[in-house]
Amino acid sequence: MNRRVRIEIHGIVQGVGFRPFIYRLALKFHLTGSICNSESGVSIEVQGTTGDVDAFIEFLPRDAPPLARIDELQIFELGLKEETDFLILESTRSNRANTLISPDIATCSDCVRELLDPTDRRYRYPFINCTNCGPRFTITRAVPYDRKQTSMAVFPMCPACQAEYEDPFNRRFHAQPNACWDCGPQVELVDRHGVRQSGDPIVEAIRRLKRGAILAIKGLGGFHLAVDANQPDAVRELRRRKNRGEKPFAVMVESTLIARTLCEVSADEATLLESPQRPIVLLQKLTSQFDGLAPDGNQLGVFLPYTPIHHLLFAHGGSNALVMTSGNLSEEPIAIDNLEALSRLGDIADFFLLHNREILLRCDDSVVAIRSGMNQFARRSRGFVPSPIRLREPLPPILAVGGELKNTICISRDRYAFVGQHIGDLENLSAYDFFQESIDHFQNILEVQPEIVAYDLHPGYLATQWAKQQRDLRAVGVQHHHAHIASCMAENHLTGQVIGIALDGTGFGTDGQAWGGEILVADLKSFRRAAHLEYAAMPGGTQAIYEPWRMAVSQLWATYGEDWRSKVPATFQASLSAPKVRIVEQLLRNGTKLPLTSGCGRLFDAVAALVCCRTHVSYEAQAAMALEAVCESGGDKGAYPFEILEAESAADSLRISTRPLFAALTEDLRHNTPAGVISRRFHGGLVNVLAEATTLIAERTGLQEVCLSGGSFQNAILLWGLEQKLAKLGLKVYQHTLVPPGDGGLSLGQLLIAANSL
Repeated sequence: MNRRVRIEIHGIVQGVGFRPFIYRLALKFHLTGSICNSESGVSIEVQGTTGDVDAFIEFLPRDAPPLARIDELQIFELGLKEETDFLILESTRSNRANTLISPDIATCSDCVRELLDPTDRRYRYPFINCTNCGPRFTITRAVPYDRKQTSMAVFPMCPACQAEYEDPFNRRFHAQPNACWDCGPQVELVDRHGVRQSGDPIVEAIRRLKRGAILAIKGLGGFHLAVDANQPDAVRELRRRKNRGEKPFAVMVESTLIARTLCEVSADEATLLESPQRPIVLLQKLTSQFDGLAPDGNQLGVFLPYTPIHHLLFAHGGSNALVMTSGNLSEEPIAIDNLEALSRLGDIADFFLLHNREILLRCDDSVVAIRSGMNQFARRSRGFVPSPIRLREPLPPILAVGGELKNTICISRDRYAFVGQHIGDLENLSAYDFFQESIDHFQNILEVQPEIVAYDLHPGYLATQWAKQQRDLRAVGVQHHHAHIASCMAENHLTGQVIGIALDGTGFGTDGQAWGGEILVADLKSFRRAAHLEYAAMPGGTQAIYEPWRMAVSQLWATYGEDWRSKVPATFQASLSAPKVRIVEQLLRNGTKLPLTSGCGRLFDAVAALVCCRTHVSYEAQAAMALEAVCESGGDKGAYPFEILEAESAADSLRISTRPLFAALTEDLRHNTPAGVISRRFHGGLVNVLAEATTLIAERTGLQEVCLSGGSFQNAILLWGLEQKLAKLGLKVYQHTLVPPGDGGLSLGQLLIAANSL
């Protein structure tokens, strides 16, 4: 008995070898019918015996290509037809695109093998790819994902490539970026004035890197600035020219084997390094060889080659390790256009390795760490964007614009939330332009016109100001830490009330102060501030973020008053500017109205200033990273005390006082207790008091689910310690695995709150 069905599949099924897979599967089971790309994914019709059709349906999700993602599979019975073949039809378009675009994918092992094979016609071709790898998101203008909708449209395929493209049994069947030496993009090496250099561009690039030159290399989502990581002078010069300060550099190494000589690499970390997404992975350093790349911490950002150009730079006598940092000046967006790069990076790079395939959208490298046995994003971008977060329920079209730091946007379409690539800090015009480009591009490729815009309550944020200027959108303001907790709830599909622990540096509170050490009782509509770190004055306002000694003096003044100097080592006082200290003392003594903060980040800053002498920083969380890096592991080092102060009225929240902490910490400093022990006691004490306050709130509310969010949870000691403590107390703990816990995940939470608040 014969049967005919139509199968509609939603998910990432375009540009990942799905159609040739279906073609071969249909032939295997002797089925007729067709497949075509559509706005909603792929549409398949198959006809044959009932047993063969059933087997086809069973094998389809089980054996799908590794890069495919099937989110929904619907089957409809059809009437039989007279036909003899299974066909791959042209893509269709009707009203609105619902398909999911694949992220950019690292060069697969088959393509690498051909790239390095002297007998292959694509030997050393810098743009080799197939249906299993290569650019996707950054070259796509619109959907369906066909060559004419990409930046490869200007490169007509030669007869040999066209034959591969049309052969369902070829690995390059319908590979939209398919190309070779005869018909595809090309590379060239130029100096900073744009003068073309003679010789093989890759060979000459390697030669210049080995001589200590700084190269700007055009990649998938933008330019990298590269130097040989084994040359400290070149690294220092790159840091100087890029105005990088002490901020860490990432290093690209030839293989996992090389990575293991530099860092501890667990099985999970090796899997992440070698994954098709090829993110930068934060690893524990084993050697001081590359301390100049990450001077403050005990971690190094390591990643493997993910484009053919990268493989070629390592394969032909190049270094085994290259610093690869974003092609920009500090805090600017990554450069993507050749002329733009020559203009913006001409004072940094000595030479430019360019190519003539247009990058349509900037997309920086992703940064991931293994925390508590799970992936945790520090930055979610290339390799992962635009893969969406699947939601419990369909939502109306909403745009969420994120915060000021580590900005991302998020757009909803039906049951998907599309969190955009890392934009960065909205502190200058070029970053603001990139922010607007991203909104326009996502609306275009998703074919969505939002009706609502969600934004952070801070009135000074550029993203907030942009949102309020959109007269055709209904604007919904969302409190910063509520958005953090809602983000964690969204990716874990939680809808009821939870206890949310939101720890970060700064977020605008509903009382006008800077929050950041918060325990909330929240759902996706509203929240109540149940507990928080006690407010501390911020002498100098935002200047205290860059000069942590100010927070240390503020905390010491709150603990000891005028007598604070006698409680700390002379070495700490000697590291400070006496005139500046007198001004801060005068502000505190006079009770001058100073900005207040409950931020966990500012608490870390105060402790790091005292313990690590980290009185000044050049980038966000530098002091906290230094404090985490010196923390001793193993053994019972004790824990510093905090005090939970009961609310004065039912409307108030619990306050967590830090005065007992600083009294005990300064006592240890006077007795020359090692910094590693003090750091361990501080981390332990913070974990204890947060767990105690959470347990108290759980007893009073009956809630058992706890969400951890905020940038402070990128601290592995804090995250693991609190998660374990709460779990032992019988609470169910949720953390982030799909978006960053920091402000890079803020837009997802804003979107869900806006949807549920209306």
